[in-house]
Amino acid sequence: MQVVTTAGHGGHGKSALVRALTGKEPEEPGAWTELPSGRRVAFVDVPGGGRSVPAMLAGAASAPAVLLAVAADEGWMPGTREHLAALGALGVRFGVVAVTKADAADPKLALRQVRERLAGTALRGVEAVAVSTATGTGMDGLAAALDRLAGRLPVPDPAAPVRLWIDRAFTAGRQSVVTGTLPAGTITVGDELLLMPAGARVRVRTIGRAGEPCESVGGVSRIVLTLRDAGRVDAGMALVTAGAWTDTTCVDVRTRFGEASGRLARRMTLHLGSAAVPVRLRPLGPDTARLTLNTRLALHLGDTGILRDPERGSIAGVSVLDVRPPTLVRRGAGAARARELASWPDRPDGAIVLRRHGVLRRSELSVMGCAAPPDAVALNGEWIADPAHWAALFERLTEETSRHAAESPHAPGLPLETVRLRLGLPARQLVAALVRPPLRVEAGRVHGPAPAPAPEARAEARPAVAAPPPWAAAVQRLRADLADAPFAAPGPDRLAELGLTGPVLAAAASAGAVLLIDDPASGDGTGDGTEDAIVLLPGADREALRILSALPQPFTPGQAGDALATSRRVAVALLRHLDGLGLTERRGV
Repeated sequence: MQVVTTAGHGGHGKSALVRALTGKEPEEPGAWTELPSGRRVAFVDVPGGGRSVPAMLAGAASAPAVLLAVAADEGWMPGTREHLAALGALGVRFGVVAVTKADAADPKLALRQVRERLAGTALRGVEAVAVSTATGTGMDGLAAALDRLAGRLPVPDPAAPVRLWIDRAFTAGRQSVVTGTLPAGTITVGDELLLMPAGARVRVRTIGRAGEPCESVGGVSRIVLTLRDAGRVDAGMALVTAGAWTDTTCVDVRTRFGEASGRLARRMTLHLGSAAVPVRLRPLGPDTARLTLNTRLALHLGDTGILRDPERGSIAGVSVLDVRPPTLVRRGAGAARARELASWPDRPDGAIVLRRHGVLRRSELSVMGCAAPPDAVALNGEWIADPAHWAALFERLTEETSRHAAESPHAPGLPLETVRLRLGLPARQLVAALVRPPLRVEAGRVHGPAPAPAPEARAEARPAVAAPPPWAAAVQRLRADLADAPFAAPGPDRLAELGLTGPVLAAAASAGAVLLIDDPASGDGTGDGTEDAIVLLPGADREALRILSALPQPFTPGQAGDALATSRRVAVALLRHLDGLGLTERRGV
């Protein structure tokens, strides 16, 4: 099914057209007809009086096409002009024109007016049919034109997140009945949706489409839903898929189809979907502005709406460029933001958004309506980074560690949290993901490359042949043990067989030849660090972090042990070690 909204001056026969096409009253939610090809089309009828524009915007917001009525005996009128301007601002480009009342006057003049007035608009070239609902003249031709229109309309994505703008609502007791146009996605009986702006969770009890109950419905469809215990429900609210939209009260937009942003009123009404929200406007560039909304809306980048000045009646179309805009507090920040937005398209993609933020979770891009760009740098878990930004951060980190080593030679290494704050990273585990040779993480600090010995020292050292350290052979045997199972830490007996006990093990750990982790089950961890210890090879903790980051988050110690192919004892020790480094987060007790 497709959905078409009506438009046109009051008294030009919009409701009569819907009544003649469907055999039902236009205000009925199930006003639809079957076209000659078998396609179905439902109608959203809007008023055409002097205050009709807000109602027309609410009805047309989710409908992909319009049936524009122009009476043959009156021709093009102010209401027709207002509705056409609103359709242009919304970007509606599919439609059919019905020149009505062809029995009352010759429709040729009105048809010529229609072609002239639509010539410079997105609706130029649409079919125009002269009809009379009183005599039935031309109604078959109008149905055929609507059939051809329905065949050209884009097919929506059934898997898209749901956003149903409510344009009619009725509540009796604990039950609410709402009506709206579903533009995309699928709603099924039993689905749980969020009722915005409150964000309350509600469950769909019944679905009606074309006057019949159904278990599931996809867009585009004119539907009636029954909700239970939804509280107060009003027109202008929206039912949305949880976790799929950004709830925001501040957006940056591009203005179009109207005056320059600097000439617009500072207080206007934003019509988006069926919502009409008062906003405060701050001009940025000639065609960009920041809107502060007085209520939350569930939005995606690229959403389109209309700014309307109720006093002057002027309108301007808007496209949402950013649903998480930066604060503008420094001198010149507004002008800098305008220059940035000037290069953005009306529908920014994931590459543009990631470039602006630098580092984001994939889910953060998704709720903005964007997919992750293919060249994004995949980090721990679901974090991703813009390649250029990530490379610049590594250069900065290298400079920071070098500067710190020069200024504080007796306190080597920068704490992970210090690095996070200096680089502006949103999570501490991203610091570890950023580190790569010649940088390294040890004991919760980021170290730069080890300083090279002075030339004189190297020259003096050449004649001497250093004896291998006492732990070298034992560590070599440990490497052989762990070659196929890097996390299968040897027990006390095997460590004794390897010769890695007492002072030898302590010396190997001090030299960085082994990774020594206290066993959490062996006591309070206040010994010398070699009794009942977990002994692994250097770098095992980083490799464990890489493997654990790929698990569904959060995970249990048992799941960690399975992923690492080791015992729960070793898994718990590793998790506590990583937590101590600030690379993981414990949840629960």
